Amino acid sequence: MTQPPPNPTPPPAGPAPAGGGFAPPGGPAVPAQHVPPGYAGPPGYPPPGYAPAPLPPPVAPNGQPLASFGDRLLAYLIDTAVAMAVMMALFLPVFFLVFVRIIDEIEQSGPNGPDPAELWTSVFLPLFAAELGVLLLMLAFYWVYHVEYARRTGQTLGKKVMKLRIVPVQPEAALSRGVLGKRWVVEFAGGMFVPFLSYLDGFWQLWDKPWQQCLHDKFAGTVVVKVGP
Repeated sequence: MTQPPPNPTPPPAGPAPAGGGFAPPGGPAVPAQHVPPGYAGPPGYPPPGYAPAPLPPPVAPNGQPLASFGDRLLAYLIDTAVAMAVMMALFLPVFFLVFVRIIDEIEQSGPNGPDPAELWTSVFLPLFAAELGVLLLMLAFYWVYHVEYARRTGQTLGKKVMKLRIVPVQPEAALSRGVLGKRWVVEFAGGMFVPFLSYLDGFWQLWDKPWQQCLHDKFAGTVVVKVGP
């Protein structure tokens, strides 16, 4: 009769667990990974522990950091608020008088309503003239504010608040009336008469390289830099 083989020798057990019970069987120790000195890794890959250096912030030709999109947008909103405050102060009385004139014409009209010809000459024509006057005055204000006022320091009120400045692309060039006038033509005069030009002009800086210029910057040869924290 064949006898069963004797029980094999059990593998060596590891240390006993602290909470009692059976210890798991031990096994061969796995050596820790070791990177030899001077090992550069596989071809085409960075060496172990490599961390890319952060990219330096973009700078203008004169070495100053370029203004960010967020800073320029906030400066633009501040300047727009200033312009709207001026326009409202000047033209709210005019539109109020036109509105009073319309109400007066309606009250004085007979049962058939106001005469169309009289309504046109006494209401709609003055209203159209007032709107045209607003447009022309806005262009004039933008010229004084963004050309004559900004020519002294390269800053409007919005740019002063955000610590930005307009400078020529060529560091040795002067920020003249002609340079700022070119900016005015594209940013304001063109933006009022060409649909969607203002949006394209403002967003152009997001993909423009290397100086993050808007279209009015490119046309005038200027950049906007950050001059303070």
